[in-house]
Amino acid sequence: MTISQAPGAPGIAPRWTSSAKEGIGTAYSTGSRVWFTLSHGIVNEIYYPHVDSPNTRDLQLLISDGETFVHEEKCDLIHSSERPDPQALLYRQTNTAPDQRYRIIKEVIGEPHSDVVLVSVKMEILDATLADKLKVYVLLAPHVKDTGGNNTARTCEVGGSRLLHAEREQVHLVLGVNTEFVRRSVGFVGASDGWNDLQDNFQMDWQYEEAAGGNVAMMGEVDLSRGREFTIGVSLGDSRQSAATSLLQAFAIPFAQQRTKFIEQWKRVPLPELSHDPDTQALVQLSQHVLLAHEDKEFAGATVASMSIPWGETKDDSDSGGYHLVWARDMVQTTTALLASGETDLPLRSLVWLACVQGEDGGMPQNSRIDGSPYWEGVQLDEVAAPVLLAWRLQDANALQNFDPMPMVRRAMRFLLLHGPVTAQERWEENSGYSPSTLAIIISAIVCAADLVRSERAEATDNEDTRFLLDYADWMVASLEGWTVTNCGELVPGKPRHYIRITPEAPQSGPVEPNPNIATINIANGGGEFPARNVVDAGFLQLVRLGIRRWDDPVIVDSVAVVDAMLKRELPQGPCWRRYNHDGYGQHTDGSAFNGTGEGRVWPLLTGERGHYELACGRDVTRYIEAMKGFASGSGLFAEQLWDTDDIPQRGMYFGKPAGSAMPLCWAHAEFISLVRSQKDERCYDRIEPVYRRYSINQPENHLEVWTFAHQPIRISAGKRLRLICEHRGRVHWTTDQWATRHDSELTNAAFGLHFIDLPIEDLLGGQECVFTFHWSADDRWEDTNYVVKISS
Repeated sequence: MTISQAPGAPGIAPRWTSSAKEGIGTAYSTGSRVWFTLSHGIVNEIYYPHVDSPNTRDLQLLISDGETFVHEEKCDLIHSSERPDPQALLYRQTNTAPDQRYRIIKEVIGEPHSDVVLVSVKMEILDATLADKLKVYVLLAPHVKDTGGNNTARTCEVGGSRLLHAEREQVHLVLGVNTEFVRRSVGFVGASDGWNDLQDNFQMDWQYEEAAGGNVAMMGEVDLSRGREFTIGVSLGDSRQSAATSLLQAFAIPFAQQRTKFIEQWKRVPLPELSHDPDTQALVQLSQHVLLAHEDKEFAGATVASMSIPWGETKDDSDSGGYHLVWARDMVQTTTALLASGETDLPLRSLVWLACVQGEDGGMPQNSRIDGSPYWEGVQLDEVAAPVLLAWRLQDANALQNFDPMPMVRRAMRFLLLHGPVTAQERWEENSGYSPSTLAIIISAIVCAADLVRSERAEATDNEDTRFLLDYADWMVASLEGWTVTNCGELVPGKPRHYIRITPEAPQSGPVEPNPNIATINIANGGGEFPARNVVDAGFLQLVRLGIRRWDDPVIVDSVAVVDAMLKRELPQGPCWRRYNHDGYGQHTDGSAFNGTGEGRVWPLLTGERGHYELACGRDVTRYIEAMKGFASGSGLFAEQLWDTDDIPQRGMYFGKPAGSAMPLCWAHAEFISLVRSQKDERCYDRIEPVYRRYSINQPENHLEVWTFAHQPIRISAGKRLRLICEHRGRVHWTTDQWATRHDSELTNAAFGLHFIDLPIEDLLGGQECVFTFHWSADDRWEDTNYVVKISS
């Protein structure tokens, strides 16, 4: 029967799909603005017109003999995946019936010069009794413009072709097959969709023409009378007409020609030669392609963290951001790895993009859409600092071309000096305080900025600006242990002194007296509350990787032992580590999806980080490279987390295999490339030489304590000057004898529009104090607070 309007609006609540991808792809050409992901033998999300904008949930086949069975491709068939050409993001999916009666072989590409995803399908009938019975249906679940609700689907005819069409908010999707559909229908998921239609009698009885304003699905029966090889196309555009035209133009060219051009385009990417081992080299090349594919094609330089939504099958439209967002930290990891592989163009584009997204105050969004609009609202100081490292690396590689990074560098330095060293969020985006990994990035960025200033002025020696920066970095380095090392840790007998994950502190104006021994930390995601001294992660290894601390520093060595005791897990492939003890971000113990609470599992990228430390120790890192190769999926993708305990088959959880979090994760692919490059060089590729020379070799003395409105120490060690750094011009009114004598000192202009003064209080004895306040010149105003700094013995 034919009924125009599908019943059952608006359908069941929409959900996204599994994040455990077996492939991702796009055409190398910027003329094609579609990306696709693959899992469970089918196509999942199709992104358009940007890499952060998914428009589908899944695209799959339903297969029936019309009498006794209907098979859903992703659930009922046996899947395998391979890459026919290692020099392109081309995937071949083979899905076989459980009774071996038929097989489906598919190849998926992005049409090289248009916004069309093409799926070549070959049906192989292995049981001759099915030859005249088998029917194949194409089922697509639109989630147009990043939303599963409020979609509208219709049947349509354009250019004599019978097509299916979905739209929402001026984004249009057209689905077709080059051999035409025999029947078509649209409906509401869970009520009148094609999947439900086939369940009762294995026949397509419904042919609804419109399903408006809901969670919709589209289905068409493929005309197999024209052969068992056909091409499915999904085209996107700003109108039905434009999308349909692009689709039919793509069908006009044989898939074999499209495939050849798709491969030829990817072969333009220079082959990185980082290893003599063919398997390692192949995974490096795939990782390079994965990173390149995550760049947007209109907002050039913007790379997202992953084309996935962790535990997407449990997420609705309210949580659609997923990992297809830009994090400055992840993007610098990606671009640094690409530099390590010999690619310079994308890292330069990314630096320019970051400079344009940076706020006038020097801040950087926690994460953003690829157009730069903020998504979450947190502040992470390592993300403010990371672009400075990228600028330095590009200059070191002589790859800055005509771009001047110094305006961005100056704004970043101003922000970091005014707002550090306490970060509102560390790299795990959950807690505020003194984070070893964040501090490592800030210190390195400041030293890099000083080096860039020297280069800008063509000066071999330090001037006032560089000395001002380096004084601040030296103060931070001298304070590291006091801020982030406990002396009474209780995790491992005989190892009481070690770095902790973070010493909690609020990132706001007020007195501070960090004490890693007594602070308490509240773990996110339901992890609980614990003494901060007993919560550890391996973030301190960044201090060695970047060159701030030597590998054999006693505190580093003991911290490694503690981390191994608490976080290391031996998987069949090799060692891997959890983020930190009591982590709640991960699959539950019963294998169910993370839902705001859970238990954090092991992260492959942390094996890469550990490999860099082992290399700094002068040890062979082959073990860590081989482990990471083993962590990769059968199609070569790295997951965010792996299941690290006993198998739970009914949940799809297997020891050492991907859990339900993001996959692929660009950060993990970047770690692999960088580690292989580091092994080739026999030194950490990420090590910053000016940082290494200053702190691991020369170890300068520090005679300063720094005070800012964001960081107000209530006591300093005897024998140190007190440097006050302020945003505005003015003078300091101060005393060291309870106002018996008074001093007025003008703030001096410093680098980057800041103002400072060094109060000469190094001769004060323990127990004495310095009291001061400010008068601001611009508005002739006194600060209404007296600030007190006490001298400790």
